Amino acid sequence: MTTRAGFIALIGEPNAGKSTLTNRMVGAKVSIVTHKVQTTRARIRGVAMEGESQLIFVDTPGMFQPRRRLDRAMVAAAWGGAADADIVVLLVEAHRGMTDGVRRILEGLQDIPKGRKIALAINKIDRVKAEDLLQLSKSLNEEFTFLNTFMISAEKGHGVDHLREWIAAELPEGPWLYPEDQIADLPMRMIAAEMTREKLTLRLHQELPYQLTVETESWQERDDGTARIDQVIYVARDGHKGIILGHKGETIKAISKASREELTEFLGRKVHLFLQIKVRENWLEEKERYSEMGLNFKDGNA
Repeated sequence: MTTRAGFIALIGEPNAGKSTLTNRMVGAKVSIVTHKVQTTRARIRGVAMEGESQLIFVDTPGMFQPRRRLDRAMVAAAWGGAADADIVVLLVEAHRGMTDGVRRILEGLQDIPKGRKIALAINKIDRVKAEDLLQLSKSLNEEFTFLNTFMISAEKGHGVDHLREWIAAELPEGPWLYPEDQIADLPMRMIAAEMTREKLTLRLHQELPYQLTVETESWQERDDGTARIDQVIYVARDGHKGIILGHKGETIKAISKASREELTEFLGRKVHLFLQIKVRENWLEEKERYSEMGLNFKDGNA
């Protein structure tokens, strides 16, 4: 029996569908999925099995023009994930096509070490006509020589099995790197924090979600089989605190309820979730916050 294992980096612009594809491939929710851009900060790895192959997905932050330290650290993490992976899959949104951002990524791909297998996946194919898809595929392959091109819908699952089978066959031979039943190598504390951050992102609007972070401060396993999870929501300004609390605390209650329900479902047991909001004006400049998100603080240097 020949086993295979390796890392697959999904790269692309923000909102290209990388998190959705990771979750579809892994069959469980390990990457937060929202309609807001730049929601994936850390390189979350989801582990999927396909035949005798173990596929470890590196769900990188979206690649965009960075403006702040956090942005720069996220983009550096994305390129770092691509450079370290055995297979790189570039996701491009079918209806958006060849954007300036996609052109920048295609240029960056030229710098990835030789020997990496790089494939193209055109996502959200249900949004455009077949002839437009073919034209987009032709244009992208003229800009960069991809090993293979796939037409998929990560949300609906079209073409995903074909992509997963191809990846499984292309991975290097070797022993599995994770126990078969393990779906993500992120500590559960971080996954829990990401789930709460997703709920905040969905409830809050405009810029605020990018000026907050969530950390799991403590995690206690109780004798009755339940878990008590205490989390801190860090915000940059005092005014943000009131927005998250909402009128008579309604917003924070709704966020806590939604996160608790999802954590309970994910862990398969009852969860007691307690949220606190703390103002830390300079958290975007604090090294520890970056470490918590799996990012390198130095990568954010201008």
